[in-house]
Amino acid sequence: MNFIKKLGLANILLLVLCGLIIGVSEYLFLRGDQLHAIFIGLWAPTLLLIVIFIKQIKNGR
Repeated sequence: MNFIKKLGLANILLLVLCGLIIGVSEYLFLRGDQLHAIFIGLWAPTLLLIVIFIKQIKNGR
């Protein structure tokens, strides 16, 4: 529970969402739909980058 408080519920939900996106991307890739898998697979790092950028703006950097 202390880990969740320290990391924050929103950050944990975002990490779970990114994991889910990666899982869906792998499923599509293994099913043979490579182009859609690559497109969806790029969402996870994009979401993480946006969150990092917003946190840096919030912290005044």
